Amino acid sequence: MASWGEIESAAPDLARLARNFLDARVHKTIATLRADGSPRISGIEAKFIDGELWFGSMPGSRKGADLARDPRFALHGGSVDPPDWEGDAKVSGLAERIDDRDRKAAMFKAMGAEEVSVDSDLFRADVREVVVTNLTKSKDELAIEFWTDAGGVRSLTRK
Repeated sequence: MASWGEIESAAPDLARLARNFLDARVHKTIATLRADGSPRISGIEAKFIDGELWFGSMPGSRKGADLARDPRFALHGGSVDPPDWEGDAKVSGLAERIDDRDRKAAMFKAMGAEEVSVDSDLFRADVREVVVTNLTKSKDELAIEFWTDAGGVRSLTRK
């Protein structure tokens, strides 16, 4: 597993491109696992702060309960519809729940929360995979570049 800062060191070009796509829109989509193992999709905001990827959830939310039970997640940044689509980014890994009230208050404030509720859930992403998908220069193929903690950076194209 890796912090976002470790990915920036290991794969700087991919990390920069992924972060640009993820930062382009406030709202993102996160996939978590329900108690029965089926997927749950939820809207979320996520922020890069001090070399880490952070996200939170309201007190009592289902996604927070999902992550407390099973920390696996997949995060997808929003994108625009074709023909204006330029690409998108996905990050997956394990969500580390932060329970320290002072750290939660500081992070929610750094994330831009107007009111800080330390009863909200706060998670730091331990990243296992980063994927960026966009078009080749000729715009006739998908270009997919990805990093995994096991395999490093790889790329492929698809028609």
